[in-house]
Amino acid sequence: MANRPVAPEPRQAEPPWIGRAIALLGGPGVVKPRAATPLGLHAVLAAGLPGAALVHLRGNLIRIAPETAFARAIGVSTRTFHRQRQAPRKRMSAEQSGRTWKFAEILSRATEVFGSQEAAEEWLERAAIGLDQQRPIDLLSTPPGTRLVEDLLERMAYGVYA
Repeated sequence: MANRPVAPEPRQAEPPWIGRAIALLGGPGVVKPRAATPLGLHAVLAAGLPGAALVHLRGNLIRIAPETAFARAIGVSTRTFHRQRQAPRKRMSAEQSGRTWKFAEILSRATEVFGSQEAAEEWLERAAIGLDQQRPIDLLSTPPGTRLVEDLLERMAYGVYA
């Protein structure tokens, strides 16, 4: 049997919410290199997203007031945001980058479930039965709360609310 080159396995298609999350953060020009794999995303976030990503995310919000629950969910004060806006190339910490990415990711997934970003933001600010009447945006400040929101979105995507 002749030695034949082995064709690489086809890459799994990137979920549409990843592209939307990257767009919310300023697109591939801001989030480099494109985080198409979990390890790639880890490397990007560990190195720190540029402050421009947070500025873009905040500027892309339609209904959510940036100074309220959004600031708590991201863990960034108004002062820190202003510093990021003044130095958009300066990298955020890995923790701030992770929380910024997670917010963009959840907003993107909710947009997919609800059909529009405006409806997704409205849902994030409304008490949810599946979260024991907690507002999803308020739960994003901790990893366990974030997992609860992600689980509820996943159930909703498949039509399972209980």
